[in-house]
Amino acid sequence: MADSRMPWWKTLGNKVGTKQASSAQESRRQCLPDRSSLLSTMEMEQEKISLSKELNPDSASYRCSACHGDEDWSYGNPIRGRAKSRSLSASPALGSTKEFRRTRSLHGPCPVTTFGPKACMLQNPKTIMHIQDPASQRLTWNKSPKSVLVIKKIRDASLLQPFKALCVYLMEENNMIVYVEKKVLEDPAIVNDEHFGTVKKKFCTFREDYDDISDQIDFIICLGGDGTLLYASSLFQGSVPPVMAFHLGSLGFLTPFNFENFQSQVTQVIEGNAAIVLRSRLKVKVVKELREKKALIPNGIDENGVLPPGLEKESGRQMMHYQVLNEVVIDRGPSSYLSNVDVYLDGHLITTVQGDGVIVSTPTGSTAYAAAAGASMIHPNVPAIMITPICPHSLSFRPIVVPAGVELKITLSPEARNTAWVSFDGRKRQEICHGDSISITTSCYPLPSICFRDPVSDWFESLAECLHWNVRKKQNHFTEEDEEF
Repeated sequence: MADSRMPWWKTLGNKVGTKQASSAQESRRQCLPDRSSLLSTMEMEQEKISLSKELNPDSASYRCSACHGDEDWSYGNPIRGRAKSRSLSASPALGSTKEFRRTRSLHGPCPVTTFGPKACMLQNPKTIMHIQDPASQRLTWNKSPKSVLVIKKIRDASLLQPFKALCVYLMEENNMIVYVEKKVLEDPAIVNDEHFGTVKKKFCTFREDYDDISDQIDFIICLGGDGTLLYASSLFQGSVPPVMAFHLGSLGFLTPFNFENFQSQVTQVIEGNAAIVLRSRLKVKVVKELREKKALIPNGIDENGVLPPGLEKESGRQMMHYQVLNEVVIDRGPSSYLSNVDVYLDGHLITTVQGDGVIVSTPTGSTAYAAAAGASMIHPNVPAIMITPICPHSLSFRPIVVPAGVELKITLSPEARNTAWVSFDGRKRQEICHGDSISITTSCYPLPSICFRDPVSDWFESLAECLHWNVRKKQNHFTEEDEEF
């Protein structure tokens, strides 16, 4: 069985074999322009030598439609085009490399890495990310989904009826296994409902930080606001099942579905006919020095000192791991002094933050706390990490965007007068002291959020409906009489 972490082009190469490689090599020869008529005899000999080097599979080569799917070779000016088919359910023959790559991959075409007739990018096997094509991201199932996790906003009486209707539909109409958090069923309105009693006995329950359900859930349905989606993300520190979020909260920027026609919409998702947007998450590692006994029990550890998932111990240190969907916030906490933290990027000190704190956010989180602090709003498909200061003590300190995949490290400055506090999507808040560090990079486990229409339309509609982006009264047009003056 192929390694799931292996790049798709290597997996394809293993399947196709050497015959495919030789045919692709022959195609490259056909794609290269014939410049022999323009060269002298000596130049022709030199051209043959360079040609043999270009055709070597171990060296950088020109890209063409035969070897890279979407890219047609043009001397000096590569032309890129999309394949017509976008069906993820298609299974073309292995000999059709172009069709296979465009119908099975969730990523867009590889960027051209040759520049002019001679220059090329040095090959790097440690590829971090690809440029994604949002229109090609479609949901499909290897097998029909059988289990679903329903997350409901707690202490909201208006959600009880939609919750009951959804669970009855999933269990009785679709014969699915429904998981819910144990405290959801402890609501008096559910306990005292006799008509819901038969359905309630069929639930599978779990408790946060105690039960691991990561390998038991096929997809997730959220009822509530954006907080329910953030909560769903926190339950899965590894691979996250697809999430379908219904707008039943106050804002609903991340919840594109309305509940009125939930039956047809849920059926469409179960059948695998839906667009998805891959919302990148941040992988965070907090390293803390072990000091007094109380420091051994941070947030999330029970009274018996049992280490929850994501917490490790080193000699004299403790390490905690988190997967964050929106942002990591480092602030000055209750202290009246400015926060004073150093920010490193790939081991290099880039700045010292003096102010109320700093926000490190994903593109999804750019429309949350970061936007309120003056940052730009980034589409979820853009691979990036945003660094936004909170009320900085400098007029020139502006938010910046860095590439996804870089590693940020944040520590207290040696001259800091006070400690700092850190929180992850508004949860697990804890104190950071001298000697502690926070390492942040892009996680390899994004959150696949199911779209109502498509990633672009849903995002701009949320900007207009929820944040009222660029909403204003339009200017009146001139009449013919006004134009004369």
